[in-house]
Amino acid sequence: MAAVMIGVDPHKASHTAVAIGAAEEPLGQMRVRASPAQAERLVAWAADWPERAWAVEGAGGLGYLLARQLVAAGELVLDVQPKLAARVRLLAAGATNKNDPNDARSVAIAALRSPARRVTAENHAAVLRLWSRRHHDLGRTRTQVACRLHAVLCELVPGGIGKDITAAQAAAVLDGAEPSGAVQLARCELAAEFLEDLRRVDGQLRDTRKKLTTAVRASGTTLTEVFGVGPVIAATMIGYVADASRFPSRDRFAAYNGTAPIEVSSGNRKIYRLSRRGNRRLNHVIHMAAVTQIRYPHTEGRAYYDKKLAEGKTRKEALRALKRQVSDAIYSRLQDDARRAAANAAGPGGQPGNDSVASAAGSHPGHRLFGKATPEPATTLRPPSGHQPTPPKAVPKKTRTAS
Repeated sequence: MAAVMIGVDPHKASHTAVAIGAAEEPLGQMRVRASPAQAERLVAWAADWPERAWAVEGAGGLGYLLARQLVAAGELVLDVQPKLAARVRLLAAGATNKNDPNDARSVAIAALRSPARRVTAENHAAVLRLWSRRHHDLGRTRTQVACRLHAVLCELVPGGIGKDITAAQAAAVLDGAEPSGAVQLARCELAAEFLEDLRRVDGQLRDTRKKLTTAVRASGTTLTEVFGVGPVIAATMIGYVADASRFPSRDRFAAYNGTAPIEVSSGNRKIYRLSRRGNRRLNHVIHMAAVTQIRYPHTEGRAYYDKKLAEGKTRKEALRALKRQVSDAIYSRLQDDARRAAANAAGPGGQPGNDSVASAAGSHPGHRLFGKATPEPATTLRPPSGHQPTPPKAVPKKTRTAS
Protein backbone atom coordinates (compact mmCIF):
# COMPACT_ATOMS: atom_id res chain seq x y z
CA MET A 1 0.00 0.00 0.00
CA ALA A 2 1.30 3.46 -0.87
CA ALA A 3 2.28 5.81 1.94
CA VAL A 4 0.29 8.64 0.39
CA MET A 5 -3.07 8.28 -1.33
CA ILE A 6 -4.12 11.10 -3.65
CA GLY A 7 -7.83 11.21 -4.35
CA VAL A 8 -9.00 12.92 -7.54
CA ASP A 9 -12.48 14.26 -8.14
CA PRO A 10 -12.60 14.66 -11.94
CA HIS A 11 -14.91 17.03 -13.78
CA LYS A 12 -15.34 18.19 -17.33
CA ALA A 13 -13.56 21.53 -16.83
CA SER A 14 -11.34 20.88 -13.80
CA HIS A 15 -9.90 18.20 -11.51
CA THR A 16 -9.43 18.47 -7.75
CA ALA A 17 -6.79 16.37 -6.00
CA VAL A 18 -6.39 15.85 -2.24
CA ALA A 19 -3.49 13.91 -0.67
CA ILE A 20 -3.91 12.03 2.60
CA GLY A 21 -1.61 9.85 4.70
CA ALA A 22 -2.06 6.36 6.06
CA ALA A 23 -4.00 7.77 9.03
CA GLU A 24 -6.33 9.61 6.59
CA GLU A 25 -4.93 12.98 7.62
CA PRO A 26 -4.92 15.63 4.85
CA LEU A 27 -1.50 16.49 3.44
CA GLY A 28 -2.36 18.92 0.67
CA GLN A 29 -4.74 19.71 -2.16
CA MET A 30 -4.64 21.12 -5.68
CA ARG A 31 -7.08 22.06 -8.39
CA VAL A 32 -6.07 22.06 -12.06
CA ARG A 33 -7.94 23.08 -15.16
CA ALA A 34 -8.64 20.40 -17.72
CA SER A 35 -5.89 20.90 -20.29
CA PRO A 36 -3.19 18.94 -22.13
CA ALA A 37 -0.82 19.63 -19.23
CA GLN A 38 -3.19 18.49 -16.47
CA ALA A 39 -1.35 15.26 -15.64
CA GLU A 40 2.05 16.96 -15.80
CA ARG A 41 0.96 19.62 -13.30
CA LEU A 42 -0.46 17.05 -10.90
CA VAL A 43 2.67 14.90 -11.03
CA ALA A 44 4.87 17.95 -10.39
CA TRP A 45 2.72 18.92 -7.40
CA ALA A 46 2.96 15.42 -5.92
CA ALA A 47 6.73 15.13 -6.40
CA ASP A 48 7.36 15.52 -2.65
CA TRP A 49 5.59 12.20 -2.02
CA PRO A 50 7.60 9.54 -3.87
CA GLU A 51 5.58 6.65 -2.42
CA ARG A 52 2.20 7.70 -3.71
CA ALA A 53 -0.84 6.28 -5.45
CA TRP A 54 -3.64 8.03 -7.30
CA ALA A 55 -7.28 7.18 -6.68
CA VAL A 56 -9.43 8.50 -9.53
CA GLU A 57 -13.19 8.46 -9.12
CA GLY A 58 -14.78 6.82 -12.14
CA ALA A 59 -11.64 6.08 -14.15
CA GLY A 60 -13.89 4.66 -16.83
CA GLY A 61 -15.99 7.83 -17.05
CA LEU A 62 -15.05 11.47 -16.55
CA GLY A 63 -11.70 10.46 -15.12
CA TYR A 64 -10.82 8.20 -18.05
CA LEU A 65 -8.40 10.50 -19.87
CA LEU A 66 -6.68 11.75 -16.72
CA ALA A 67 -6.22 8.21 -15.40
CA ARG A 68 -4.67 7.08 -18.69
CA GLN A 69 -2.34 10.08 -18.72
CA LEU A 70 -1.16 9.32 -15.19
CA VAL A 71 -0.57 5.66 -16.09
CA ALA A 72 1.43 6.75 -19.13
CA ALA A 73 3.52 8.92 -16.81
CA GLY A 74 4.43 5.84 -14.75
CA GLU A 75 2.07 6.51 -11.84
CA LEU A 76 0.13 3.94 -9.82
CA VAL A 77 -3.55 4.67 -10.49
CA LEU A 78 -6.59 3.05 -8.85
CA ASP A 79 -10.17 3.16 -10.07
CA VAL A 80 -12.63 4.03 -7.29
CA GLN A 81 -16.32 3.53 -7.96
CA PRO A 82 -18.44 6.61 -7.18
CA LYS A 83 -20.69 4.64 -4.82
CA LEU A 84 -17.71 3.84 -2.56
CA ALA A 85 -16.83 7.51 -2.20
CA ALA A 86 -20.49 8.32 -1.59
CA ARG A 87 -20.58 5.79 1.27
CA VAL A 88 -17.57 7.47 2.88
CA ARG A 89 -19.39 10.81 2.83
CA LEU A 90 -22.57 9.20 4.12
CA LEU A 91 -20.88 7.48 7.04
CA ALA A 92 -18.59 10.38 7.95
CA ALA A 93 -18.99 11.66 11.51
CA GLY A 94 -20.46 15.14 11.77
CA ALA A 95 -21.75 17.40 9.03
CA THR A 96 -19.64 17.37 5.87
CA ASN A 97 -19.99 20.01 3.20
CA LYS A 98 -20.44 18.85 -0.38
CA ASN A 99 -17.59 20.33 -2.39
CA ASP A 100 -14.80 19.12 -4.66
CA PRO A 101 -12.02 18.91 -2.02
CA ASN A 102 -14.24 16.87 0.32
CA ASP A 103 -15.26 14.64 -2.57
CA ALA A 104 -11.61 14.06 -3.53
CA ARG A 105 -10.74 13.26 0.09
CA SER A 106 -13.61 10.75 0.21
CA VAL A 107 -12.24 9.08 -2.91
CA ALA A 108 -8.80 8.76 -1.29
CA ILE A 109 -10.29 7.33 1.92
CA ALA A 110 -12.35 4.83 -0.06
CA ALA A 111 -9.20 3.67 -1.85
CA LEU A 112 -7.44 3.16 1.49
CA ARG A 113 -10.31 1.26 3.09
CA SER A 114 -11.55 -0.83 0.17
CA PRO A 115 -9.80 -2.82 -2.55
CA ALA A 116 -9.74 -0.88 -5.80
CA ARG A 117 -8.97 -2.02 -9.32
CA ARG A 118 -5.65 -0.89 -10.71
CA VAL A 119 -5.77 1.05 -13.96
CA THR A 120 -3.39 -0.42 -16.52
CA ALA A 121 -2.27 0.57 -19.98
CA GLU A 122 -4.78 -0.16 -22.73
CA ASN A 123 -4.34 -3.26 -24.84
CA HIS A 124 -6.27 -5.19 -27.47
CA ALA A 125 -9.20 -5.61 -25.06
CA ALA A 126 -9.90 -1.88 -25.40
CA VAL A 127 -10.31 -2.33 -29.16
CA LEU A 128 -12.81 -5.13 -28.63
CA ARG A 129 -14.72 -3.06 -26.10
CA LEU A 130 -14.97 -0.07 -28.47
CA TRP A 131 -16.33 -2.12 -31.35
CA SER A 132 -18.68 -4.11 -29.12
CA ARG A 133 -20.13 -0.83 -27.84
CA ARG A 134 -20.50 0.36 -31.41
CA HIS A 135 -22.33 -2.84 -32.34
CA HIS A 136 -24.61 -2.50 -29.32
CA ASP A 137 -25.45 1.13 -30.14
CA LEU A 138 -26.15 0.28 -33.77
CA GLY A 139 -28.43 -2.56 -32.67
CA ARG A 140 -30.46 -0.16 -30.52
CA THR A 141 -30.62 2.34 -33.37
CA ARG A 142 -31.86 -0.33 -35.76
CA THR A 143 -34.58 -1.33 -33.31
CA GLN A 144 -35.78 2.28 -33.10
CA VAL A 145 -35.81 2.72 -36.87
CA ALA A 146 -37.56 -0.63 -37.40
CA CYS A 147 -40.26 0.25 -34.85
CA ARG A 148 -40.93 3.60 -36.53
CA LEU A 149 -41.05 2.01 -39.97
CA HIS A 150 -43.36 -0.70 -38.70
CA ALA A 151 -45.72 1.91 -37.21
CA VAL A 152 -45.94 3.81 -40.51
CA LEU A 153 -46.50 0.63 -42.53
CA CYS A 154 -49.36 -0.34 -40.21
CA GLU A 155 -51.07 2.88 -41.29
CA LEU A 156 -50.58 2.00 -44.95
CA VAL A 157 -51.35 -1.74 -45.01
CA PRO A 158 -54.08 -3.38 -42.92
CA GLY A 159 -52.42 -5.54 -40.29
CA GLY A 160 -48.97 -4.26 -41.18
CA ILE A 161 -46.18 -6.81 -41.56
CA GLY A 162 -44.41 -9.23 -39.24
CA LYS A 163 -42.54 -8.08 -36.18
CA ASP A 164 -39.16 -9.14 -37.59
CA ILE A 165 -39.11 -6.51 -40.28
CA THR A 166 -36.42 -6.44 -42.96
CA ALA A 167 -35.53 -3.89 -45.59
CA ALA A 168 -36.63 -6.25 -48.38
CA GLN A 169 -40.06 -6.80 -46.79
CA ALA A 170 -40.61 -3.10 -46.25
CA ALA A 171 -39.57 -2.33 -49.84
CA ALA A 172 -42.05 -4.89 -51.18
CA VAL A 173 -44.85 -3.35 -49.12
CA LEU A 174 -44.04 0.15 -50.31
CA ASP A 175 -43.89 -0.96 -53.93
CA GLY A 176 -47.38 -2.39 -53.63
CA ALA A 177 -48.83 0.61 -51.80
CA GLU A 178 -51.13 2.94 -53.72
CA PRO A 179 -51.55 6.24 -51.84
CA SER A 180 -54.95 7.81 -52.39
CA GLY A 181 -54.35 11.28 -51.04
CA ALA A 182 -51.85 13.77 -49.71
CA VAL A 183 -51.79 12.16 -46.27
CA GLN A 184 -51.17 8.68 -47.62
CA LEU A 185 -48.51 10.06 -49.96
CA ALA A 186 -46.75 11.71 -47.02
CA ARG A 187 -46.83 8.42 -45.13
CA CYS A 188 -45.25 6.63 -48.09
CA GLU A 189 -42.50 9.24 -48.30
CA LEU A 190 -41.86 8.97 -44.57
CA ALA A 191 -41.74 5.18 -44.78
CA ALA A 192 -39.27 5.46 -47.66
CA GLU A 193 -36.98 7.62 -45.51
CA PHE A 194 -37.20 5.13 -42.66
CA LEU A 195 -36.39 2.37 -45.15
CA GLU A 196 -33.24 4.19 -46.23
CA ASP A 197 -32.26 4.62 -42.58
CA LEU A 198 -32.81 0.90 -42.01
CA ARG A 199 -30.62 -0.03 -44.97
CA ARG A 200 -27.88 2.35 -43.81
CA VAL A 201 -27.89 0.94 -40.27
CA ASP A 202 -27.91 -2.64 -41.60
CA GLY A 203 -24.82 -1.83 -43.65
CA GLN A 204 -23.08 -0.30 -40.65
CA LEU A 205 -23.94 -3.37 -38.57
CA ARG A 206 -22.42 -5.66 -41.20
CA ASP A 207 -19.24 -3.61 -41.33
CA THR A 208 -18.97 -3.48 -37.54
CA ARG A 209 -19.53 -7.22 -37.28
CA LYS A 210 -16.71 -7.82 -39.76
CA LYS A 211 -14.37 -5.62 -37.73
CA LEU A 212 -15.39 -7.44 -34.57
CA THR A 213 -14.70 -10.81 -36.19
CA THR A 214 -11.26 -9.67 -37.31
CA ALA A 215 -10.42 -8.21 -33.90
CA VAL A 216 -11.56 -11.35 -32.05
CA ARG A 217 -9.53 -13.55 -34.39
CA ALA A 218 -6.48 -11.36 -33.79
CA SER A 219 -6.86 -11.74 -30.01
CA GLY A 220 -6.33 -15.49 -30.25
CA THR A 221 -9.11 -16.22 -27.77
CA THR A 222 -10.80 -19.59 -27.43
CA LEU A 223 -14.09 -18.14 -26.21
CA THR A 224 -15.70 -18.78 -29.58
CA GLU A 225 -15.32 -22.52 -28.96
CA VAL A 226 -18.06 -22.26 -26.33
CA PHE A 227 -21.38 -23.08 -27.96
CA GLY A 228 -23.44 -19.93 -28.49
CA VAL A 229 -20.49 -17.54 -28.15
CA GLY A 230 -19.84 -15.76 -31.42
CA PRO A 231 -17.54 -12.84 -32.24
CA VAL A 232 -19.93 -10.23 -30.80
CA ILE A 233 -20.33 -12.00 -27.46
CA ALA A 234 -16.62 -12.83 -27.27
CA ALA A 235 -15.64 -9.21 -27.99
CA THR A 236 -18.05 -7.93 -25.35
CA MET A 237 -16.79 -10.40 -22.77
CA ILE A 238 -13.08 -9.74 -23.37
CA GLY A 239 -13.59 -6.01 -23.68
CA TYR A 240 -15.37 -5.62 -20.35
CA VAL A 241 -13.37 -8.21 -18.40
CA ALA A 242 -10.01 -6.96 -19.76
CA ASP A 243 -7.87 -8.72 -17.14
CA ALA A 244 -9.18 -12.12 -16.10
CA SER A 245 -6.62 -12.42 -13.31
CA ARG A 246 -8.56 -9.95 -11.17
CA PHE A 247 -11.12 -12.71 -10.54
CA PRO A 248 -9.52 -15.27 -8.20
CA SER A 249 -12.32 -17.80 -8.69
CA ARG A 250 -15.26 -18.56 -10.93
CA ASP A 251 -17.56 -17.55 -8.07
CA ARG A 252 -16.12 -14.03 -8.09
CA PHE A 253 -16.56 -13.89 -11.84
CA ALA A 254 -20.17 -15.05 -11.54
CA ALA A 255 -20.82 -12.36 -8.93
CA TYR A 256 -19.33 -9.77 -11.30
CA ASN A 257 -21.53 -10.76 -14.23
CA GLY A 258 -24.67 -11.25 -12.13
CA THR A 259 -25.17 -15.00 -12.64
CA ALA A 260 -24.51 -15.83 -8.97
CA PRO A 261 -27.53 -15.54 -6.65
CA ILE A 262 -27.44 -13.18 -3.69
CA GLU A 263 -28.07 -14.31 -0.13
CA VAL A 264 -30.85 -12.62 1.86
CA SER A 265 -30.85 -15.00 4.83
CA SER A 266 -31.91 -14.15 8.35
CA GLY A 267 -31.57 -16.37 11.38
CA ASN A 268 -32.17 -20.01 10.49
CA ARG A 269 -33.74 -19.12 7.15
CA LYS A 270 -31.37 -19.51 4.19
CA ILE A 271 -32.74 -17.65 1.19
CA TYR A 272 -31.09 -16.91 -2.16
CA ARG A 273 -32.59 -14.59 -4.72
CA LEU A 274 -31.93 -13.49 -8.27
CA SER A 275 -29.08 -11.03 -8.50
CA ARG A 276 -29.70 -7.69 -10.18
CA ARG A 277 -26.15 -6.62 -9.47
CA GLY A 278 -23.03 -6.93 -11.56
CA ASN A 279 -22.26 -5.93 -15.10
CA ARG A 280 -25.56 -6.14 -16.91
CA ARG A 281 -23.93 -6.06 -20.35
CA LEU A 282 -22.03 -9.24 -19.54
CA ASN A 283 -25.15 -10.76 -18.03
CA HIS A 284 -26.99 -10.07 -21.27
CA VAL A 285 -24.44 -11.75 -23.52
CA ILE A 286 -24.32 -14.78 -21.20
CA HIS A 287 -28.11 -14.91 -21.40
CA MET A 288 -27.94 -14.88 -25.22
CA ALA A 289 -25.40 -17.73 -25.21
CA ALA A 290 -27.60 -19.78 -22.86
CA VAL A 291 -30.71 -19.20 -24.97
CA THR A 292 -28.79 -20.28 -28.07
CA GLN A 293 -27.82 -23.53 -26.39
CA ILE A 294 -31.42 -24.22 -25.39
CA ARG A 295 -32.56 -23.81 -29.00
CA TYR A 296 -30.38 -26.70 -30.22
CA PRO A 297 -31.38 -30.10 -28.77
CA HIS A 298 -28.01 -31.74 -29.55
CA THR A 299 -26.07 -29.56 -27.12
CA GLU A 300 -25.16 -30.54 -23.59
CA GLY A 301 -26.45 -27.14 -22.54
CA ARG A 302 -29.94 -28.19 -23.64
CA ALA A 303 -29.50 -31.51 -21.83
CA TYR A 304 -28.55 -29.65 -18.66
CA TYR A 305 -31.58 -27.39 -19.06
CA ASP A 306 -33.92 -30.38 -19.48
CA LYS A 307 -32.32 -32.02 -16.45
CA LYS A 308 -33.15 -29.00 -14.29
CA LEU A 309 -36.72 -29.03 -15.56
CA ALA A 310 -37.01 -32.71 -14.64
CA GLU A 311 -35.83 -31.83 -11.12
CA GLY A 312 -38.89 -29.64 -10.70
CA LYS A 313 -37.38 -26.24 -11.45
CA THR A 314 -39.26 -23.68 -13.47
CA ARG A 315 -38.07 -22.59 -16.91
CA LYS A 316 -36.61 -19.38 -15.53
CA GLU A 317 -34.82 -21.22 -12.73
CA ALA A 318 -33.41 -23.75 -15.19
CA LEU A 319 -32.24 -20.92 -17.45
CA ARG A 320 -30.51 -19.21 -14.54
CA ALA A 321 -28.74 -22.45 -13.65
CA LEU A 322 -27.60 -22.83 -17.25
CA LYS A 323 -26.34 -19.24 -17.31
CA ARG A 324 -24.13 -20.04 -14.34
CA GLN A 325 -22.71 -23.01 -16.22
CA VAL A 326 -22.00 -20.79 -19.22
CA SER A 327 -20.33 -18.27 -16.91
CA ASP A 328 -18.07 -20.99 -15.50
CA ALA A 329 -17.21 -22.17 -19.01
CA ILE A 330 -16.32 -18.64 -20.12
CA TYR A 331 -14.24 -18.12 -16.99
CA SER A 332 -12.27 -21.28 -17.73
CA ARG A 333 -11.58 -20.10 -21.28
CA LEU A 334 -10.50 -16.66 -20.11
CA GLN A 335 -8.10 -18.15 -17.59
CA ASP A 336 -6.68 -20.56 -20.18
CA ASP A 337 -6.19 -17.70 -22.64
CA ALA A 338 -4.43 -15.61 -19.97
CA ARG A 339 -2.07 -18.46 -19.09
CA ARG A 340 -1.37 -19.13 -22.73
CA ALA A 341 -0.59 -15.47 -23.36
CA ALA A 342 1.71 -15.37 -20.33
CA ALA A 343 3.51 -18.51 -21.49
CA ASN A 344 3.98 -17.07 -24.97
CA ALA A 345 5.31 -13.83 -23.52
CA ALA A 346 7.74 -15.76 -21.29
CA GLY A 347 9.48 -17.25 -24.31
CA PRO A 348 10.09 -20.71 -25.77
CA GLY A 349 10.62 -22.26 -22.35
CA GLY A 350 6.89 -22.30 -21.59
CA GLN A 351 4.37 -24.93 -22.62
CA PRO A 352 1.21 -23.03 -23.57
CA GLY A 353 -0.45 -26.18 -24.85
CA ASN A 354 -0.82 -27.70 -21.38
CA ASP A 355 -2.59 -25.06 -19.33
CA SER A 356 -4.49 -26.80 -16.55
CA VAL A 357 -6.09 -29.94 -15.26
CA ALA A 358 -9.40 -28.57 -16.56
CA SER A 359 -8.18 -28.45 -20.15
CA ALA A 360 -6.75 -31.95 -19.92
CA ALA A 361 -10.02 -33.31 -18.55
CA GLY A 362 -11.96 -31.75 -21.38
CA SER A 363 -9.59 -32.63 -24.21
CA HIS A 364 -11.72 -35.56 -25.34
CA PRO A 365 -14.83 -34.52 -27.32
CA GLY A 366 -16.98 -36.78 -25.20
CA HIS A 367 -16.15 -34.82 -22.06
CA ARG A 368 -16.67 -31.33 -23.45
CA LEU A 369 -19.28 -29.11 -21.89
CA PHE A 370 -22.01 -27.79 -24.23
CA GLY A 371 -20.89 -29.76 -27.29
CA LYS A 372 -19.11 -28.87 -30.53
CA ALA A 373 -19.35 -25.32 -31.90
CA THR A 374 -18.57 -24.12 -28.42
CA PRO A 375 -17.24 -26.91 -26.19
CA GLU A 376 -15.97 -26.17 -22.69
CA PRO A 377 -14.29 -28.41 -20.11
CA ALA A 378 -15.40 -28.54 -16.52
CA THR A 379 -13.74 -25.92 -14.36
CA THR A 380 -11.84 -26.80 -11.19
CA LEU A 381 -9.83 -23.64 -10.71
CA ARG A 382 -8.84 -22.64 -7.19
CA PRO A 383 -8.27 -19.06 -6.06
CA PRO A 384 -4.66 -18.11 -5.44
CA SER A 385 -3.43 -17.59 -1.91
CA GLY A 386 -4.12 -14.20 -0.43
CA HIS A 387 -1.51 -11.47 -0.35
CA GLN A 388 -1.02 -9.41 2.79
CA PRO A 389 -0.14 -5.78 2.04
CA THR A 390 2.89 -4.26 3.70
CA PRO A 391 2.16 -1.66 6.40
CA PRO A 392 2.43 1.96 5.19
CA LYS A 393 5.22 4.25 6.28
CA ALA A 394 4.62 7.40 8.28
CA VAL A 395 4.60 10.53 6.14
CA PRO A 396 5.02 14.08 7.41
CA LYS A 397 2.12 16.41 6.82
CA LYS A 398 2.45 18.78 3.90
CA THR A 399 0.73 22.13 4.21
CA ARG A 400 1.33 23.30 0.68
CA THR A 401 -1.77 23.95 -1.40
CA ALA A 402 -1.67 24.93 -5.05
CA SER A 403 -4.55 26.50 -6.89
